[in-house]
Amino acid sequence: MFTKILIANRGEIACRVIETARALGVRTVAVYSDADAGARHVAMADEAVYIGGPKPADSYLRAEEIIAAAQAKGAEAVHPGYGFLSENPEFVEACARGGLVFVGPSAKAIRAMGLKDAAKALMEEAGVPVVPGYHGAAQDGLAERAAEIGYPVLIKAVAGGGGKGMRRVDRAEDFADALASARGEAATAFGNDAVLIEKFVATPRHIEVQVFGDGTHAVHLFERDCSLQRRHQKVIEEAPAPGMTAEMRAAMGQAAVRAAEAIGYKGAGTVEFIVDASDGLRPDRFYFMEMNTRLQVEHPVTEAITGIDLVEWQLRVAAGEALPLRQEDLSINGHAFEARLYAEDVPKGFLPATGTLAHLKFPDGARADTGVRPGDEISPWYDPMIAKLIVHAPTREIALLKLDQALAGTEVAGSVTNLAFLRALARHNGFAAGQFDTGLIDRDVDALSVPPTPCTRCRAVAAMGAMGLTATAAEGFSLWGAAPYTVHLTHADETIAQRVTMMGPGHGRVTREDGGTHEVQIIGGTWHVDGAAVPAKVVRHEAGLSVFWGNNYHFGVPDPLDVASDVGALAGRIEAPMPGLVKAIFVEAGAKVAAGDRLAVLEAMKMEHALTAGRDGIVADVLCSAGAQVDAGATLIVLEEDT
Repeated sequence: MFTKILIANRGEIACRVIETARALGVRTVAVYSDADAGARHVAMADEAVYIGGPKPADSYLRAEEIIAAAQAKGAEAVHPGYGFLSENPEFVEACARGGLVFVGPSAKAIRAMGLKDAAKALMEEAGVPVVPGYHGAAQDGLAERAAEIGYPVLIKAVAGGGGKGMRRVDRAEDFADALASARGEAATAFGNDAVLIEKFVATPRHIEVQVFGDGTHAVHLFERDCSLQRRHQKVIEEAPAPGMTAEMRAAMGQAAVRAAEAIGYKGAGTVEFIVDASDGLRPDRFYFMEMNTRLQVEHPVTEAITGIDLVEWQLRVAAGEALPLRQEDLSINGHAFEARLYAEDVPKGFLPATGTLAHLKFPDGARADTGVRPGDEISPWYDPMIAKLIVHAPTREIALLKLDQALAGTEVAGSVTNLAFLRALARHNGFAAGQFDTGLIDRDVDALSVPPTPCTRCRAVAAMGAMGLTATAAEGFSLWGAAPYTVHLTHADETIAQRVTMMGPGHGRVTREDGGTHEVQIIGGTWHVDGAAVPAKVVRHEAGLSVFWGNNYHFGVPDPLDVASDVGALAGRIEAPMPGLVKAIFVEAGAKVAAGDRLAVLEAMKMEHALTAGRDGIVADVLCSAGAQVDAGATLIVLEEDT
């Protein structure tokens, strides 16, 4: 076994690798950028090395700098995590030249699976079923190829992943625009705008198989279902796949092992399949999509049902050991779910968010893989994941109940999150029944995105919290006396006005707008509403206040001296919803636009976001140009006043 390894990554996966390395007695070296100087993975590692600026290209993608850091600290191996350099064959070769072991597959294996078109051709030769489509190198005549395959089709970047460079096309007349958009996003994300065309499966399930190889032989550790996706990115994963038959599990497992052995695979990898579930799960209805030549984000659900630490296996095999177990030694125990908790604004189209985590608490009874702590900042430079919540139980039904309980018990303040969205998914009837496909979220997104509405008792607690009352600061109200005070709060798109009359220290009466009242009091560190103890917690922070009571309710606390902005005027300004790069501007001063027209594209958090007109009008001014880096809230385009 190695004595010291360097982890060429950040965030939760770096912390995850450090935990296993520590358990094995292996010392760790972290690397960090300017944005991560105080990050959790830096604090956890035995040593840490600064490698550059906050942009990934200036730090976590600097292969030479990372290799030099490993050599300087006496590390014997480099663990790449996932993302960044994890599937870069040149980095693998550079590690070898530098006398370092790369904890993962060979450069040859990564190249074999790196381009989707070449990988599919290789899989066909290995007897692995692939989706009907065009996977050739020629990039002309793609519209004709799509017509031959038959609509609907998927355009996919050959070097793609994570949904980038992917577009569904239902009609021939939409193909040209979709192709241009997919190529543009692929070029930005991967430096390669080549695409392939595939038949779109109408009722698809995304089922992947975990494989592990020693360079010659491979085993599979069963399947995961990753069908709950939005924008082709996974949201909730589970293992094993619901409805899976023994016959189909054997067929998919064997196909995945053939795929791994065909390229001499070493280490942890995932073979992803698209399954046509229109007639149930049948062994003749699954098709190879791609192979991820690294550890997957969702690997914990496989660990939960097999009892195997996949990072430990990675380190042992990379150090020269044989595969720890044979296929016949592996079995499934129970059911597991993983939910990805992100800093993102779901009602606003899943916009990535930033903010300082004023409060962060995970519940007992669930595994929480995270790279952040209370007080940490969600950076605009990287993926806005806060944590992965993993639960395990004897059955799927019990595991799903545990997932809902874990989400209900998770507390995050200081940034908007997708927590309520995840709870809505966990409670979705179709998902609970195992009747779902990759289109579930898109079909039901409006209902799933409705934020939970706080009851009047919760609003009353929030009003008291806005005046400074918390479970640890219940005495500060004696100075207010009995004079009523109007508290203004905002929640979602609603403004809430309530009058608070203090009855004594830590005790007040809240009068609602409809005239109803609630008595709110702190007794022994516990909130009481109308004489009954309630499981509420209040946290004040820069963004307002949060009430944790079954859900995370976030309230804005406007300054009463502020004058409300005129909504009609705001509709005439197109603002950047987050920091980012202006990718394109489609209008100029004097142009007529209609509500919904695309005016600009902002690139942020590794995704492209279209900015559209909120009303009909004429462009008065364009205040930026393509290529400009802008801050959140910056006005980009101004429409003439609406007369």
